[in-house]
Amino acid sequence: MIQVGIIGANGYTGGELLRLLNQHSQVEVTVATSRKLAGEPIYKVHPHLQNLDLKFTSVKPEDMEADLVFTATPHGASMNIVPPMVEKGIKVIDLSGDYRFDDISVYEKWYGLKHDHPLDAVYGLPEMYREKIKKAHLVANPGCFPTGAILACLPLVDEDLTDKIIIDAKTGVSGAGVKPTETNMYTNVADNVIPYNVTSHRHGPEIQEKLSKFSDVSVSFTPHLVPVIRGILSTVHTFPAEDVTSSYVKELYDNYYKGETFINVLDVGESPRLSSVRGSNYCHIGIFQQDENGRLVIGSSIDNMVKGASGQAIHNMNIMYGFEETESLEYLGLHP
Repeated sequence: MIQVGIIGANGYTGGELLRLLNQHSQVEVTVATSRKLAGEPIYKVHPHLQNLDLKFTSVKPEDMEADLVFTATPHGASMNIVPPMVEKGIKVIDLSGDYRFDDISVYEKWYGLKHDHPLDAVYGLPEMYREKIKKAHLVANPGCFPTGAILACLPLVDEDLTDKIIIDAKTGVSGAGVKPTETNMYTNVADNVIPYNVTSHRHGPEIQEKLSKFSDVSVSFTPHLVPVIRGILSTVHTFPAEDVTSSYVKELYDNYYKGETFINVLDVGESPRLSSVRGSNYCHIGIFQQDENGRLVIGSSIDNMVKGASGQAIHNMNIMYGFEETESLEYLGLHP
């Protein structure tokens, strides 16, 4: 049994961590922090967690007492919170973007922040770096868009079948966070599809950096906000460098993800659905078809708050401590 803390437990990802960890047989959540809500019961913010006998507290990072801490904090905040805990010997899984990049200058360019406390971290995509995660003390949980996009592209890139990829992604409003803004107002989101940061979204360079470790590939990425609560649907367009068939690509993905519990490779022509993965830690990958111009189309679906954030963070924790990888993550999707 390990003791776990959550810094920033009042947000959506914090709530998902609490919901999922409540079923974990090897974990006790002892600290859930929120400076503004210290002393308030968890269920006052997360009404679905009525049975959790836990209150928000306000604890400085250097005073945290836990074996592992999840930092569900905004970009720019984690870089000041994580180092004192790592120095103290606490393992950390950071859900912000502060430690995802190998090249700090890329982070500073795209996030518009100076990184004052760079540390070595393992990129927490289990399907890529399971062995490194096992030994890690600091894990940088991937972004939600990069998770779905990288998983949809990785077998192609690793096989060096393409040098150029275009990713069109649709996301639900929960990706904008718990704080109300003009972006996630119902009147602006409902009955609408809104492309944003069309050529300059900061998750593009994250996808680029990680895929470039496998082959020389260029990535173009555009996200869209759609009127759903949860989920990311990523559609990948690429022109393979050699002639391939749908059955060949499907077999490539089957073999690549063989043994990966949370990856479901669909049949040729079958489209991933948001509802099929809603509330789960699964990623569905499908389509595998080409048009008459040689364009290959692959799609993936994930729940942005589970596989794209909190569920993946727990998966990383399970790997770090040698727990069953599926522990507390066995939930299937909520369809319809």
